[in-house]
Amino acid sequence: MITEQTLQGWRDSDPENENLEFKEAKTQYDRNKMFKYCVALANERGGYLVFGVSDKIPRQIVGTEAFPDLGKLKGDIRANTGLNVNVQELTVDGVRVLVLRAPSRPNGTAYDFKGAYYMRSGDELVPMTEDRLREIFNEGRAWDTQHILFGLEAGDVEELLDIGAFYSLRKSTQPDNLEESINDMVNLRLVHRDGKRLNMTNMAAMMLAKDLTKFSGLSRKAPRLIVYNGNNKLDTRHDIIGQRGYAVGFQGLVRECMTHIPQNEVVEDALRKTVPLLPERPLREILANALIHQDFYATGTGPIFEIYLNRLEVSNPGVPIVPVERFIDAHKSRNEQLAWAMNQFNICEERSSGIDRLVETAEFFQLPAPEFLSSFESTTVVVHGPRRFTQMTADDKIRACYQHCGLKHVMREQMTNESLCRRFGFDDDSGKKTVSRIIKATVDAGLVVADPTVAGSRKYARYVPAWSV
Repeated sequence: MITEQTLQGWRDSDPENENLEFKEAKTQYDRNKMFKYCVALANERGGYLVFGVSDKIPRQIVGTEAFPDLGKLKGDIRANTGLNVNVQELTVDGVRVLVLRAPSRPNGTAYDFKGAYYMRSGDELVPMTEDRLREIFNEGRAWDTQHILFGLEAGDVEELLDIGAFYSLRKSTQPDNLEESINDMVNLRLVHRDGKRLNMTNMAAMMLAKDLTKFSGLSRKAPRLIVYNGNNKLDTRHDIIGQRGYAVGFQGLVRECMTHIPQNEVVEDALRKTVPLLPERPLREILANALIHQDFYATGTGPIFEIYLNRLEVSNPGVPIVPVERFIDAHKSRNEQLAWAMNQFNICEERSSGIDRLVETAEFFQLPAPEFLSSFESTTVVVHGPRRFTQMTADDKIRACYQHCGLKHVMREQMTNESLCRRFGFDDDSGKKTVSRIIKATVDAGLVVADPTVAGSRKYARYVPAWSV
């Protein structure tokens, strides 16, 4: 209930804002303009329209004779705007003041009058910008399901998205009829029907864009590949920024990375041969993870893939929603629909096995354990090149032990001294003593514990990650 004291506080306050508007309206006021103000106030999360008070400071009580029939006034507003506006009369200084309270719009909804969505801009009523409308309509939606473009025709979708790649990635036949293709995209929730028009999701643009620069805000999320001539950032050989959507450009990204990735010498069947630091399959998973699990609300940067002579670093915007020490066993994405879409396009496995495969690959080639780092607003995976055991730091050895134990755990096995010896490439008694010291250091660090379900000697001890008990 608005009181005379409330009104006095409003009169003494700063200039009008998006939630408060004064009008003299001594004898009458334009009904259409009144409807527009009600809509604008509702779109600004609710507010008050006061008749009978001047809008210039010092605000004077002048009284109003406008809208004498309050019942008819409320009915007219409801019929023209859909709003249930509260209306109240006050008598102040012997004259009538009329206060209309417009309710707040529901989350994700905007009100219109005759097809125009109004908002306040200073003292003026103006139609909402497309960006502001998009913000409102996307409220409460996950980023990947939000709409980036509205009111499209089928031809607009065809112009912006690579529909041919949409079918080739899914290993299906593209229909001859564009409308059938649109139906398939609607069924996969890439675009949504809005009457006879179409709204495109962020997911559709991010996955299938022919050119990311055609979409406001998405060009900064394009993947960037930087290749250095050394082990630091001082000498750059290549700096490539992707232009196509993640799905349609993914194979090209993988191919470019494999071209520049450092080489590793291994011995198989008594023969020495050169292979990439990382095989293509785990590389694909790491790249896909960086694209999928980034925080799209983090501004100013996108996924960055950096190749040095001795390592590969993959970074994506956003602090991880899973602790880095639980990357091996915990599977959760902040962009669930995007992860699902990448799986539908045969880009990655939705069950998030990429980290497991990376750790397994490092063990197979006896590389230093990969690092999973969380820094300010970013997540980084570091894959190191070959390094002899004697060149590994104490942290390297503890990290390798912990990851080996975690990998065994997700395989429903337990780490033993013998299994860790194999991971480091030891096959003699001296190796067992060395590995025992590494296990003790990892236990002391609170990362692994002796398996509590097995009572036995230290010689036959088994170990599990500390978080599993």
